[in-house]
Order: sequence, then structure tokens, then C-alpha cells
Amino acid sequence: MARLLLNVLLLVFVCPVTKAQNRAANRPNIIFILADDLGYGDVGVNGQKLIKTPNIDRLAREGMQFTQFYAGTSVCAPSRSSLMTGKHTGHTYIRGNKEVKPEGQQPIADSVVTVAELLKKGGYTTAAFGKWGLGPVGSEGDPLKQGFDRFYGYNCQALAHRYYPDHLWDNEREVVLDANEHLQKTNEYAPDLIHKQALDFVNSQTGQQPFFLFLPYTLPHAELLVPDDSLFTHYKGKFDEKPFKGADYGPDAKTGGYTSQAYPKATFAAMVARLDLYVGQLLETLKASGLDQNTLIIFSSDNGPHTEGGADPAFFNSGGGLRGVKRDLYEGGIREPFFVRWPGVVKPNSTSDHIGAFWDLLPTFTELAGVKAPSHIDGLSFVPTLTGKGIQKKHDYLYWEFHEGGGRQAVRQNNWKAVRLQVDKDPNGPIELYDLSKDLSERHNVAAQYPDKARQLGQLMNKAHTRSALFPFGKEQ
Repeated sequence: MARLLLNVLLLVFVCPVTKAQNRAANRPNIIFILADDLGYGDVGVNGQKLIKTPNIDRLAREGMQFTQFYAGTSVCAPSRSSLMTGKHTGHTYIRGNKEVKPEGQQPIADSVVTVAELLKKGGYTTAAFGKWGLGPVGSEGDPLKQGFDRFYGYNCQALAHRYYPDHLWDNEREVVLDANEHLQKTNEYAPDLIHKQALDFVNSQTGQQPFFLFLPYTLPHAELLVPDDSLFTHYKGKFDEKPFKGADYGPDAKTGGYTSQAYPKATFAAMVARLDLYVGQLLETLKASGLDQNTLIIFSSDNGPHTEGGADPAFFNSGGGLRGVKRDLYEGGIREPFFVRWPGVVKPNSTSDHIGAFWDLLPTFTELAGVKAPSHIDGLSFVPTLTGKGIQKKHDYLYWEFHEGGGRQAVRQNNWKAVRLQVDKDPNGPIELYDLSKDLSERHNVAAQYPDKARQLGQLMNKAHTRSALFPFGKEQ
């Protein structure tokens, strides 16, 4: 009788868990970690020699490393818009950094469908912790109106220039950081506060409902600033330093400035190391919560390395030998570290040369979630590459545009890469042409040798761009 009762109890308590695990096995939890201004070469697995990134390297080692994956473009807001909407910057709604008052950026429209909205409708719990930059609190672009159940962090990317802000946002509630009033440096380091909320979210998940967790961390974006702890002291004194003079903290400090920094190189290294620490803590939390085996994790960056606030990407070889930095459409501005870990599905220690970009994430995530993706998107699912099953579709070409610095466009088709500068002056201006199979650093413009190919790719640029009233381009302005 006692044995029969025990078996009944086991059925009562085990069956729901088993059913939840079976549901989860079919639909993985999805975590997308987005670093801010981290270069292709800033992580150890991509050749970084001066900064240790053991946890990020672990993601690559335990999963698949993509060697030819690209951001949406070379600056924050439009790159994130491409990620959220499955459209490249010739089509996506937000195509540039455009500030609005009193705090935030141009909002995504109600009519825009985001990956978070699709996953939420498909039964996923959705959350974002970090930097949003796609619409102020209460606007149509508010993350809560774009598919997220929970948001905590910086709504405005200008405010995110400061690592000791006077407030953050918890959904629609302003979280006043009293200790940081008037932008005073205290122990209220915003990235740590945001990361803690992210870990708390993971700990709250039961496994009965899949979740989508978007982690757009601000590290290692300028300003260069970290707490004076062991991560910083480990690098302090290791490099020859040239102090940076900036807009210091205090009652008269401006929200969007960058503080002075006596040790910019050591600080940058410590910021990357802190990001790596966050990744390690996330992995351990997933394991402790029993969620590790059915969670797909992707790690990448929103654009190439920055040069603000005293940063020195050349010293760290942040571009990994690629030409260009943030705001460039050369490879160094848009080719990103991209690692995918999914135990039991993605082959460990594997490498893929599949050519993809941020607009591929929406159809990939929706396929994994069993949700239909919208028609009229630019992305292609790369699930066949992840699973090794099925035929992987390939892009005819990838396209980017950038709305500052005179206007820039770029196209990649197979191994050919074309770049056009000063589009505002001449939308049909000269094309720079590079053969990436022979010239990955884009040092040799071969447009004169291959005029037909240069002309063809220039025509693709014109085809890929559609007019935007909010973000006019070239002679549309």
C-alpha cells in the first residue's frame, strides 16, 4: 500500500515536470546577449591577446562560432531595429540615431512587428535588460508595447553614456538612484544593477513556459568607467596610459558626456572582463536553475569598436585585423563576434562560415518557437546551420546603410564587397570594390579592374534602399 501511494505521488509530481520538459525540448529558451561596441577581435577566441575572456570563449568552445556574421549596421539604434524586425537598414523602420525629448530615441511604430511580439504571441515569456534606444517610455516604441513583458535598464541610449546615471527604468516606473543624484559616482554602477535583474529573471523561470531573454548590455561602450575592484586592479599598471580629459561627474555634469579617465586602456580591458564575468554568471545561473540544457544562447555585438572616451581600438587590435571601426561600413564596423551555444543540438567546438546578419535572427527564433514569421522580411532562418539538418538557404546579397558622416552604403555578395561613401552628395557616386577572399582587410580597391561587378553591386545598393520619411537618404533629404 505504501509503495502504491509513493508511485501515485511520483506520478502527481513528476508528470507535470516531464510534460514541461517535453514542451521545452521542442521549444528552447532563447537568450540573446548583445554587447555594445565590442569589436570582432576583442574576445580571446578571435585573437585577443591583452584581455582575458574565458566565459565568452567557453560559449564558442561549447557551441558554434560564426566567422562571417554581421550586425544590422555600424551604430546602435538602427542595428537594434534590424535585429528586432528582421529587415536590413534599407527597409527597417529605424535607420539612424534620432533623439526625441525629453528622453529617448525615435520610437518604432505600432505597425512594426518585432521578434518579441511574435514570440510572446507564441507563448514565450519575454524580457529585456540593458539598453533599449527604440522609443521612450509610454511611446509606441516602449519595449512593453513592442512585445516585452518586462524591461529594466536604460530606455535612452544617450543616458546610457553614463555608467552612474541618476535613474533607470523598471517597466514604466522610473527607478531613482538616489546615491547617483546629479551624476555622482557611487557604488550604484548601472551595469551591475541591470545584470542582477537579469539573473533574478532567470532564477524566476520554472521551465514550464519557454522564455526569450534579450540582454543588450552597455559594456564596453564609452564612457570608460568601472568600479575600482579586482577586475580593474588586475589590468591597472599593465599598459602605457595616456589620460583622457572628459566631462566629469558632479552637479554640472551632462547626461551624454564621457568622464575623464586616467587609465583608459586598463579600464577598457576591465569593462570587457566584466562583460565576460556577466556571461559566466549567466551560465552558472542557468545550470543551477536546471535550464541550461534547453537554452539557446547567442552572443554578439551591435557594431564595431568605438574610439570615444579615450578608447584605443588599434592598441587592442579590437577589429581583429579588419578595416574600420564603429560608424564604418568596412568589415571592422559591422562584422561581429557571433557564438551560438545549445547543448545537445549545436555541435560543440564547431565553426561555420555561413554569411548572415542581424535580420536573420527573427526568422531563426520564430522557426525554433514554432511561430510563423511575417512575409516581407529580409532575414533567412539559419536553423539548418545550427542543427545540421535540412538545406540552408543563402542570401543573394547583404545590404547596409549608415546615415551619418555624409551617408554610406555597403553590399556583400558572395566574396565581393562594395562600399559607397558621401551618398548625401552623390547617391550614384563611385564604388569601392573589394574581394574578401583575397583582401579581408579591404586595402585594395579593385573597382577599376572589375568595373562591371562594381556597377552591378552599385545597382543592388539602389535596389535595396527604400525611401523613409523619417530617415531620408542621399538626395531625398
